[in-house]
Amino acid sequence: MKGNHPFVKWAIKSIESYILHKQMVDPIKDGAPEELLKRRAGAFVSLHLLDGSLRGCIGTFMPTKANLALEVRDNAIAAATEDPRFEPLTPDELDEVEVTVDILSEPEKVTDLSQLDPKKYGVIVASGYRRGLLLPDLPGVDNVQEQLRIALRKAGISERERFDVYRFTVERYH
Repeated sequence: MKGNHPFVKWAIKSIESYILHKQMVDPIKDGAPEELLKRRAGAFVSLHLLDGSLRGCIGTFMPTKANLALEVRDNAIAAATEDPRFEPLTPDELDEVEVTVDILSEPEKVTDLSQLDPKKYGVIVASGYRRGLLLPDLPGVDNVQEQLRIALRKAGISERERFDVYRFTVERYH
């Protein structure tokens, strides 16, 4: 697995420990970065093969754990083993995967689509209990309409339905 930033190294350590030993790393005993222990936020962990194709992506748009170390650990393991679009990662694949960690800002409601920019902001669309999220600055997502269309499809929301839109920024680490 590849990645140099301390947050990415923590995600990799979490995945490798789980895939190879079926063990969850402990943020305190196993040396999570201090900044992750002190913060709470939503986080996404994305896995890509060396050719750039997606291999797994799971995250939370709001904090669900006591700290970001746990958020990143659990989302990293889920991205490797529970993304319904892919089979669980195997030990043989560990050297073929690059890891990205996105730390999300708190979402803010959008009142006008001119407030969106798919290179700068991710989006969350919501209608009732259905929600769809798309991270910012993704290859092939070059305009707001495309970004919303993908997020709506992920949520199972028709473009003709009423829905709310939220935007957020990310700190992206490779």
